[in-house]
Parts: sequence; C-alpha cells; structure tokens
Amino acid sequence: MATLCSRFSIISRRISTSRIFATNMADPLEHATGLEKRELLARVAGNDNPFDFRVLKRGPGTRDCPNQVPSSFDSRLVGCICEEEASSIQWMWLHQGCPRRCACGHWFQLVYKAPV
Repeated sequence: MATLCSRFSIISRRISTSRIFATNMADPLEHATGLEKRELLARVAGNDNPFDFRVLKRGPGTRDCPNQVPSSFDSRLVGCICEEEASSIQWMWLHQGCPRRCACGHWFQLVYKAPV
C-alpha cells in the first residue's frame, strides 16, 4: 500500500486570474458586412422585424378585406393557426395577385414589400 501512494503524488496546479479591462470595444456595425449589416442598419432605423419573421395577427380576413402578408417575392409559404388551442398549423402557398382562403375561412393576400 505504501508503494502505491508513493507512485501517485498529488499534483497541484496554480491558476492565475486577472481582470481584463476593455477600454475601446469595437462597434459591431463597423465590422458587419452583407446581410448582417443590412439587418443592423434596419434595427438602428427602428425596424425590429426586418425579415418579417414575427407572427402577424389576423384581421377580419374577408374576401373583400383579406389579411395582408408582406413579401419581396412572387410567392410565400404561410401558416395559419386556425384556432387558439390548435396544435397544428394549416400551411398554404400564397402567390402574387391571387388571394387565398384558408380551411378556417380567413382570406390572405400577398402584398409586395421591398427587401431589406
């Protein structure tokens, strides 16, 4: 037993901790490029949802006054939560110029929005 203890000695590790004080942190807007820069510029301008990913609340959704869905493309995939307690989403494709009716009876229409 004594020979086992002498073979394995306890090794202590020393750690050094110090504080790093950053005096000049770079502005992310200065280093961003491409799509990230356009997103940051849109947020600075006050648009918190530049890519329209948030859930839109349905309006009346009649044939004469359909729910407006913004898109910068000719078509867009839209999901309708037909009932508040629904556990599934009714998916449908919307195409430019063709209003579409969901299975729950609400109408949706694609409207053009300039890309970010």
